[in-house]
Amino acid sequence: MIDIKFLRENPDAVKENIKKKFQDDKLPLVDEVIELDAKSRAAKQEADDLRNKKNVISKEIGTLMAQGKKEEAQAKKEEVANNAKRLAELEEQEKELSEKVLKIMMVIPNIIDPSVPIGKDDSENVEVTKYGDPVVPDFEVPYHTDIMERFNGIDIDAAGRVAGNGFYYLMGDIARLHSGILSYARDFMIDRGFTYCIPPYMIRSNVVTGVMSFAEMDAMMYKIEGEDLFLIGTSEHSMIGKFIDQIIPESELPKTLTSYSPCFRKEKGAHGIEERGVYRIHQFEKQEMIVVCKPEDSPMWFDKLWQNTVDFFRTMDIPVRTLECCSGDLADLKVKSFDVEAWSPRQKKYFEVGSCSNLGDAQARRLKIRIQAEDGSKYFAHTLNNTCVAPPRMLIAFLENNLQKDGSVKIPEVLRPYMGGKEVLIPVK
Repeated sequence: MIDIKFLRENPDAVKENIKKKFQDDKLPLVDEVIELDAKSRAAKQEADDLRNKKNVISKEIGTLMAQGKKEEAQAKKEEVANNAKRLAELEEQEKELSEKVLKIMMVIPNIIDPSVPIGKDDSENVEVTKYGDPVVPDFEVPYHTDIMERFNGIDIDAAGRVAGNGFYYLMGDIARLHSGILSYARDFMIDRGFTYCIPPYMIRSNVVTGVMSFAEMDAMMYKIEGEDLFLIGTSEHSMIGKFIDQIIPESELPKTLTSYSPCFRKEKGAHGIEERGVYRIHQFEKQEMIVVCKPEDSPMWFDKLWQNTVDFFRTMDIPVRTLECCSGDLADLKVKSFDVEAWSPRQKKYFEVGSCSNLGDAQARRLKIRIQAEDGSKYFAHTLNNTCVAPPRMLIAFLENNLQKDGSVKIPEVLRPYMGGKEVLIPVK
């Protein structure tokens, strides 16, 4: 959510930003919110004037009563009573107008970074850098669930009977590999100076609307019936929510946290053929990283965060690339975003395995996360988040890139301590 003062003083810049995001239907909202804001401030000013007038008249009444001028004092009392009725009307009007302004401001997209490429959707995202040499082996690479089935490592049919589409059972070596990757990711991020955290897996509605747009909320979040609780779609939600209504001393920044959690998502939308198996699912696990920092430090942390993911995948010799998300592919709260994509030898192309985002002060403004400077002044923090790893999707890249011609899967050295020292997985069928 952008600053209402900025919008008030720079309406053309806000409209131009909306155009860059190809959301022209939101252009009228700028003028609408300016008009509502003006009415709200006028109501507030009149209410403040009446409150001040009440204090003045109250003193006058006291003086008049002391002088024995009861009729004049009574007239002043009637004036106070009339003003009280008007004040109540103004307070109700101010509340109603403020709520309308807030509702619109929550819909107007954040100002994107000037470096963001302009484009309508993810087809216009821009490749930044490739890391590692993508390899296409001289043998056929099966679909990832077929590889898993060779190890008796997955049962989607049983999961369908138990929970429906979009769920899975992982078993044996594949389940162990899944957990091993998460444990390695945890230690990898701790070694990079991040504090490990296991957060709540449910959050209240005020946190949900603080960390994401209404459109994202509708597409992603599962609501707990009868309670003001939602299942998290990623631990970023509860991790940023940890700082709601907090004033953080500048000396305690940056806050660098890495968190494990299950994630639950509706995943609304069409599912293509490459989204079979465990690519797009309703339940998965993830190792996330978040940063709360001073505004001037957020560009530096953005680069550090996506580089962490690249380095993590490269330790397992998985080729990756970074893509910069274009303006039309940025969620409304994001200032700038990179996707990290891993190489798929089977598909002979890259696919998304993580996303890094700088949200500027949008989440902090919604959640009232402020920083207190040494001089006592307060300002909104910047927040960032990034995926370190999200198996089982990452398992697709891992299995395809480590599959051998004989059907075995080699285990990179960094993962062997988490796999009981195994150097290779041998298929059972």
